[in-house]
Amino acid sequence: MTELSHLGEAGDVRMVDVGGKPVSRRRAVARATVTMAPETARALRELPKGDALVTAQLAGIMAAKRTSELIPLCHPLPLSHVDVSLSVGENTVEITGTAETAAQTGVEMEALTAVSVAALTIYDMAKAIDKNMSVTDVALVEKTKE
Repeated sequence: MTELSHLGEAGDVRMVDVGGKPVSRRRAVARATVTMAPETARALRELPKGDALVTAQLAGIMAAKRTSELIPLCHPLPLSHVDVSLSVGENTVEITGTAETAAQTGVEMEALTAVSVAALTIYDMAKAIDKNMSVTDVALVEKTKE
């Protein structure tokens, strides 16, 4: 691709017209990492059900559903499935988000939004005990269209 899809010929901002594209099943997977002190990761692992990880999971799912409200030129999509999973490691929380739809455009922004908001939720809930956390490696890792 040599041109930005959201710019018109004169450089003006525009929403991409997908009206002529066929509806197809689309899936996107994104990942993000929250890096933290080992003590913070241990505290997150030891929390009971209903903890920060479940809260972050729900926040990510809710964010995916509202992506078009957050990113101005995104199309609102009928999401058929959103999944957010979190795994606490030695000094990280690894987050994977999957979004699926049957639509005329892809769901990568929904997957990326899901993992970003889940990561920010972990950051928000643990910032009182760890001032040096960072959210890194937010990336699209898979995009498919049938």
